[in-house]
Amino acid sequence: MTEAEERKPRSDEARYDPEITSEFAIPEGLDVPRGGESETTSEFAVPQGLETPQPPSAEPEGSAFGAPSTYSAQTAPAAFTPATGVPLVSLIKDAPWQDRMRTMLRMPVAERPAPEPVQRVEEGGPAVPRVLDLTLRIGELLLAGGEGAEDVEAAMFAVCRSYGLDRCEPTVTFTLLSISHQPSLVEDPVTASRTVRRRGTDYTRLAAVFRLVDDLTDPEAHVSLEEAYRRLAEIRRNRHPYPGWALTLASGLLAGAASVLVGGDPVVFLAAAVGAMLGDRLAWLCAGRGLPEFYQFTVAAMPPAAIGVALTLARVDVKASAVITGGLFALLPGRALVAGVQDGLTGFYITASARLLEVMYFFVGIVTGVLTVLYFGVKIGGKLNPDAQLGISGRPLIQIAASMLLSLTFAVLLQQERSTVLWVTLNGGVAWSVYGAMRYAGHISPVASTAVAAGLVGLFGQLLSRYRFASALPYTTAAIGPLLPGSATYFGLLSMAQNDVDKGLVSLAKAASLAMAIAIGVNLGSEISRLFLRVGSAGKRRAAKRTRGF
Repeated sequence: MTEAEERKPRSDEARYDPEITSEFAIPEGLDVPRGGESETTSEFAVPQGLETPQPPSAEPEGSAFGAPSTYSAQTAPAAFTPATGVPLVSLIKDAPWQDRMRTMLRMPVAERPAPEPVQRVEEGGPAVPRVLDLTLRIGELLLAGGEGAEDVEAAMFAVCRSYGLDRCEPTVTFTLLSISHQPSLVEDPVTASRTVRRRGTDYTRLAAVFRLVDDLTDPEAHVSLEEAYRRLAEIRRNRHPYPGWALTLASGLLAGAASVLVGGDPVVFLAAAVGAMLGDRLAWLCAGRGLPEFYQFTVAAMPPAAIGVALTLARVDVKASAVITGGLFALLPGRALVAGVQDGLTGFYITASARLLEVMYFFVGIVTGVLTVLYFGVKIGGKLNPDAQLGISGRPLIQIAASMLLSLTFAVLLQQERSTVLWVTLNGGVAWSVYGAMRYAGHISPVASTAVAAGLVGLFGQLLSRYRFASALPYTTAAIGPLLPGSATYFGLLSMAQNDVDKGLVSLAKAASLAMAIAIGVNLGSEISRLFLRVGSAGKRRAAKRTRGF
């Protein structure tokens, strides 16, 4: 036997020897056709003989946005319908744009109705970058003016949809606004952002921005991009309705009215007014020097406290506590607190945290200024009594008049339009009347009384804003002025200055509870008006009932 024959295995041995035979070997006598593709065929491969049309695709092979290679739009299967049915989207076209935009923002993107452009655009579609830039500029003015994050997003969404831009997602935080627009599922998104560098309180400018957004969303008022930019530039350049001396005088009258509200007499009124005007001028001086707002609040809180301590040292028979309390009313950041709680209740937790942190810094600045003056006043012999009764419940008519004066001067400080001052003044008087009736006549807890009165402020403010299709801020912010916890704050600081820390913390906790009651009450009143009430106007436009969607 040759050497080659020895190396060749015999067929019988190869067939039955387990050491050299694979378990997956093809049995003898079974003829398997040999093709060009691998024997390990994928289970997802198209079976032989099945012809699948391959439509041309603009996307490269393997793109996430391209259609699958085995899919054809002409031979697509029937769409799947859930057992519960497809939810019906019902929006009343004549409802205020705030309600319509807020409803759509709370829907998933796939369930939002297609936009119906109401503005004239150039042939070929709107200029997307310019529309996004206009949207960001409008949102910047609203956020800088103190508007809530949800209302800012609704306004930005309304501007985009009025120019026919679908698939827009606005995002608002405390200092940053961004918006993203994706033309279709196969096109790249366009994103723009803008940072809010400076904040200022000017409700006249805020009302003008709301009128612009209302015109953009009105199908009968066609506003081109150039016209919208021109109006926005005029809004930015507008002069404040009240001069600087009027603002200083308003701050003094506000402090004087607050001192009368807590039991002061004409001498206390004058002393509180002088202290508040001095604090206002010192704050303006610090602002001109570029000092942060924390130090501005600290400096502004010192003159009223110093005048109250000086009257005590001079043995003048006045209520020094009312003087200091009145001076604090002009400094308490009521609107920032309401906006922060409102953002938290509507789900904007980052913005709410930032706003509440800002409120805390302002409050610490006020505490630092007042506590410094009170500490030195106690050290030099000033006998300030933290248990003094302010005598609030004995003069209902005078207190109502003082509350209305406080709301009126607060509205001037907020640079409101003159047409809104009367309404907010009446709203403030109603709020204090309800609070006084519940607290002093009904002997209900101050927190519950404050919450109910603030709820009426939010309800009436929302109704007035809907009749005028404007922001609710000019009708609510100044009206909550009489409810601010100035006296609880002062007595807490005085107790801490006299080394009674426990009592001081209890009083400051009461002040914080009252502040939260104001914020939640205003927000709840606004939500009640949106949920259950239909508000008409001269144009027979009704408000839509708000949806549940999240």
